[in-house]
Order: sequence, then structure tokens, then C-alpha cells
Amino acid sequence: MFEAHYKEWLAEQLKAGSSERQRKLKEHGHAEKLFLEQVWWPAIGRTEYLHGEYEVSDFKDGVRFLDFAYLRHPHKIAIEIDGYGPHCRDIDRRGFADRLQRQNHLVLDGWNVLRFSFDDVKERPRQCQQLLQQLLGKLYSQEAGQEITLHQREIIRIVSYQLDPVSPVEVSKALGISTQFARKLMLDLVDKQYLMSASHGERVRYYRLGKRKA
Repeated sequence: MFEAHYKEWLAEQLKAGSSERQRKLKEHGHAEKLFLEQVWWPAIGRTEYLHGEYEVSDFKDGVRFLDFAYLRHPHKIAIEIDGYGPHCRDIDRRGFADRLQRQNHLVLDGWNVLRFSFDDVKERPRQCQQLLQQLLGKLYSQEAGQEITLHQREIIRIVSYQLDPVSPVEVSKALGISTQFARKLMLDLVDKQYLMSASHGERVRYYRLGKRKA
């Protein structure tokens, strides 16, 4: 399923942007594809608002390319995958300073920046998934609108900050409500795709962020 979706997403990406962006997309590296396959797709489940090799103005009046940009109003998220190759090991002081300045200027331009090492993407994808879900949960939990209650918004916030799935018992203690009421609120959030089950079996006891947060 991922391969088919990836090819469709890549074909759509190739329709826009400069010739240099299109060249970079056609040469999409192993690290970038692995991130989509092992981190983004399992955590989010769709690629709406996600752009590959996204062009931004460089602080030196040039152009640079972000590995990925997630552009969903009102936030901008830059995602970079960094391999520990010769260009990282042997970088000089000027190059090191330049890299930091580039990131600082992204922040000044209103970007939220996530950087993942290739090793983490390859060997610890679940950790990367959780970090991604936490950021999206933090940024968009207040964008849910009137269809969820204040208690439910707080539940989304709690779940987004936890590395491990959260149970109704934990929510009841945090919010000072009954476990039964917490479970009812969380099941409603599952129906609305803000949460998803992280348990196996007939009785659901733990939840994590759902794909609607993408």
C-alpha cells in the first residue's frame, strides 16, 4: 500500500516547482523515502499538506531545499533527515556555523523545525513517530473547533506529550474526572479520529494520537 501511495505522491510533487526541485525529487534519496515509509506513513497515514524538496529563500539571498515541509494553516513545519556521512564528520567551522544560521533563519521566518538522524529513522522509527505526533498534537490541538469539548482538548494535549499510549485511568487522575467518563470521552475522540486504539483485544485500555491530527 505504501509503495503505491508513495508513487502517487511523488508524481503529484513533480508537477510544481523549479527544474532543480524536480531534479531533486527524481533523485529522492533512500533516507527521505525511508522516513516516509517508517515514520510519516505509520504515524500520520496520509500525505496531505506534505511537500518534498520544498524551496525556501536562503538567508544569503539564494534558495535552499527542505527535505520536507508540512504546510497546514496556520503553522509551517520543516523536516530534515541528517545522515552522519563524510560531509557531517568533516565539516569545517564555517560550514558548521552556516548550518546553524540557516536553521535560525527558518525559525525567524516562522518555521517549526524537526531534525531526525538517519540512524534514528532506520533503527528507532517509533521514537521518531512519537516526536512527530507530539509536535502535531501540540500545534493543532487548539484547532479542533467546536466538535470537541474542553475536556477532550485537554485529553489530546495529554496524549500528545506522552511517549507511551495513555489509559483512561491516567486521564481521570490528571483531569479529576471518573475513569468511566474519561473512557467515554476518549472513545468519542476515537470515533472522530483524534485518537486511536493502542491496545489489542476486545477491551481498549490505551490510546495514542489518531490520524486526524495530521
